[in-house]
Amino acid sequence: MSAEPSLHHTDVASDAPSGSGAADKATSGGPDQPQRNRRNRRGRRRRGRRSGRPADAAKVDEATQDDRSAADSTPKPSDLAARSRRGNSSSSNADKNSPASMPRTKRRGGRRAPEPEPSPKLRTVRETSAGGLVLADLDAPFDDMTAALIGRVDRRGRTMWSLPKGHIETGETAEQTAMREVAEETGISGTIVAPLGKIDYWFVSEGRRIHKTVHHYLLRFTGGELSDEDYEVSEVAWVPLSELPRKLTYSDERRLARMAESVIADLRSDPSRLAQSEASCIRTEPNDYEKAAAARNQRRNEPPPPVKARRRRRRPRRPANGDS
Repeated sequence: MSAEPSLHHTDVASDAPSGSGAADKATSGGPDQPQRNRRNRRGRRRRGRRSGRPADAAKVDEATQDDRSAADSTPKPSDLAARSRRGNSSSSNADKNSPASMPRTKRRGGRRAPEPEPSPKLRTVRETSAGGLVLADLDAPFDDMTAALIGRVDRRGRTMWSLPKGHIETGETAEQTAMREVAEETGISGTIVAPLGKIDYWFVSEGRRIHKTVHHYLLRFTGGELSDEDYEVSEVAWVPLSELPRKLTYSDERRLARMAESVIADLRSDPSRLAQSEASCIRTEPNDYEKAAAARNQRRNEPPPPVKARRRRRRPRRPANGDS
């Protein structure tokens, strides 16, 4: 018969010697034993990680440390901006120390320069004149025609050649004024043949701003001799008609001289038209325009009316508090 297994287990603790203290602690299972074992295992793990690292890991750490140091040594954009600001400030400080950049100091106690007085407003004057181009022989060819010119000396001593002209006076027509001025300034007489046109210009004289309008006429020479007895004229001369554009000083009168050639050609082509033009230019009564022009010319040398001072209106006094 086979022996049946024993239902009783052998007590291991009872087989161990009773005198060994280590065995008693190991088998006793006191309360402090698990905590100590866990602490020992943690310490061994930490120490093993620090001391037992492989060489490759150490090299990796050194490489990362070098990269960090290199990254630290590379300047950042903010550092570069700060350096540039410091450089600019140093250069600006150097520029500020230059004499040109020193601030201007105000002089204390100095007198202020007097402000310039405003220039007085110029008085505007309108003047109306009449004059003409006098031809020696209206029936001669163009190359043989000559015209009378007058010369005046300006402030620089230059002779200014122009057509004779003058202001319209009271009771005169423009045609009568042209014939009178030609006689006074050149010493010769003539009759009106045809109008040439008018020119106007501005200039300043004796503190006045003058707007002048001059009516020009074509005249036929009838008698007399050239003379410079007029105080306003320094020289008179007969000048060929073809040389007038080069002889005359003012551009407007040069334009009239060129226009005179076409007017003469039209009048000479039709004798009846020439006679009709001469008859229409004979007038003795001035029109309204010529009367107004004569009145303006008469007032041109009168002193300007005095400016009346504006009187300030006094405000009524307000009654004080308590007054009835």
